[in-house]
Amino acid sequence: MLPLWTLIIPTVTALLCFFLKKIRVIEWVHLVGSSITSILAIWLVCEVAVGGTVSSNTNQFFYVDALGSIVIAIVAIIGWTAALNSIGYIRNEYHEGVIDQKQLRQYYFWYHLFIASMLMVCVVNNMGLLWVGIEATTIVSAFLVALYRKGEALEAAWKYLMICGAGIAIALLGVILLYSSVVNTLGTSPEVLNWSFLKDPSIKLQPSMVSLSFVFLIVGLGTKIGFAPLHFWLPDAHSQAPSPISAVLSGVLLNCALLVLIRFAVIAEHTISGDVIRHLFIGFGLLSIAVAFPFIMVQQDLKRMLAFSTIEHMGIIAVAIGIGGVLGFTAALLQMFNHSMAKSLLFLTSGNMIQKYKSKQMTRITGGIKTMPITGFMLLVSSLAITGVPPLNLFTSEFSIISVGFSEGHPIVVSFMIAWLALIFGAMLFHISKMVFGTSRDKLAVGDLSRWSTLPLLLPFVFVVVFGVYIPPVISDLIHQAAIIMGG
Repeated sequence: MLPLWTLIIPTVTALLCFFLKKIRVIEWVHLVGSSITSILAIWLVCEVAVGGTVSSNTNQFFYVDALGSIVIAIVAIIGWTAALNSIGYIRNEYHEGVIDQKQLRQYYFWYHLFIASMLMVCVVNNMGLLWVGIEATTIVSAFLVALYRKGEALEAAWKYLMICGAGIAIALLGVILLYSSVVNTLGTSPEVLNWSFLKDPSIKLQPSMVSLSFVFLIVGLGTKIGFAPLHFWLPDAHSQAPSPISAVLSGVLLNCALLVLIRFAVIAEHTISGDVIRHLFIGFGLLSIAVAFPFIMVQQDLKRMLAFSTIEHMGIIAVAIGIGGVLGFTAALLQMFNHSMAKSLLFLTSGNMIQKYKSKQMTRITGGIKTMPITGFMLLVSSLAITGVPPLNLFTSEFSIISVGFSEGHPIVVSFMIAWLALIFGAMLFHISKMVFGTSRDKLAVGDLSRWSTLPLLLPFVFVVVFGVYIPPVISDLIHQAAIIMGG
């Protein structure tokens, strides 16, 4: 019943936020609902870590293994952090007259449905319902991207819906082809499209159908993940959404889509050559890293720069998956977790900066560490982390990927990746250093925003700093179990 409650609580919270009238009451309901959802999600992760897979007894409608629990942990941590930051961020937007009371209620309503849809992707067993969950995340989050109802926000939301909608439709063709192959090979029964059934390595399907199915799936879900050249919705959507939503989009949503693609890849690898699948991941990964660099270098909009950085990091994760093996998969999952922490911290600190300076243009945000001491410091640390500076968390996972790449016989792939990472490192630090250390604008009062905007930053900050030097055994064991699942 625990997976079911992780879906019920955010859904009920969303409905309460929609129908309540008083803003402070809505904020309290939002706070309590977010906290309970995250506690239940972490509880579920602990059950998997201690006792193994959690599933419903009767029809196995719910199935939570170590692989799904990694993403659930990310949803719980980033979802709760963004929920706390939302109170300060949205309250400020309301007092500034940027949004009205109706938009405020809609924000909290869609926020909790967004969390529920992402948790659904992590806990359902049926591969068709996984596709439904991904579709639900697109529809729900589009309303959050369009929250401001202005020209650019509406355009970004429509682009998001159109491009991701087309991608998800292509992925549906992949699911249908897979189902057809399963029925032709194994016949019809209630469990034939369940992950718990199809992950059995002894199940061999029709190779031609599975090959075509996986091509549709990696193109369709790759659109949602943000793989280049299918990424065009991502910079617009991430830059136009409220900053707490940008943090969730970048830190959580893309990982949900990647989780679904990984599950389909494991099934496909039982039938077709694993080399084909791995080469596809490496190809999309390297292209994503390379495409991100020129856009980061010439970027003026802070949030768009972070969005292109997200494309880069999804590429790094894809390369690690393509390298394969238990060590490669372990490094990929660690990179997934570490990127979520650092990127969400970056988006949240950027949101604070943007509200203080009233601009997203990096040339107008200068002297951040003097004007906003805590937020400026967090922005500096998270920027160093996202560019792979030791001893922060992403250095650990990227170093692991590079080491595994060389040891598994991919020197050209890894060398290409290192070269582009070095260029991106220089470009990002060039922009961030001027924002943090430049001359501050005299007319701005010194001081951070409210406690709701600042204190939530501490949670991802702890993971960014601590995971660079120490990973608790319970977490490393869970990641290792998930890597074994990815290996089939």
